[in-house]
Amino acid sequence: MGERELQLVCCLETVMTTTQFDQSRLEILSPPECLRLLGSVPLGRLVYTLGGLPAIRLVNFVLDDDTIVVNTGPGQKLRAAERGDVVAFEADDVDLDRQLGWTVTAIGHLSVVSADEADSLRRSLPLHSWLPMDDPQLIRLGIESVHGRRLLPWARRPHAGAS
Repeated sequence: MGERELQLVCCLETVMTTTQFDQSRLEILSPPECLRLLGSVPLGRLVYTLGGLPAIRLVNFVLDDDTIVVNTGPGQKLRAAERGDVVAFEADDVDLDRQLGWTVTAIGHLSVVSADEADSLRRSLPLHSWLPMDDPQLIRLGIESVHGRRLLPWARRPHAGAS
């Protein structure tokens, strides 16, 4: 590859990776970056409907490609999966001392993993639960949309009035 072609490739990569910000000056994350970050943490919050109101539960999870897998016992989360409810899932990582962090929200339908597939997933994925469970079941969130934001260091944040 000649020097001119190399310069063109570098310019295209720069254009394709231009950082975008929302009105609060938080970096808007791409879907692949959101999935990468989701896969980097073990805890998230499952948001579902309980008695017509939002319910939020802290859960251990594993990202399996574009699916969030959760180990759960009998209860409301399992019932939401049996119904195929649309739910939200949120995970984040925050450094309070340096005032940095990110948050990712995924939305999709919850479902129950079949017993045969659950056995296979338990062998291949690092699924852990911090709670003892009677009759543990696997449920999954098929991610249909994912959005994320990152709080950057002060020097990398856009200034007020900058476009």
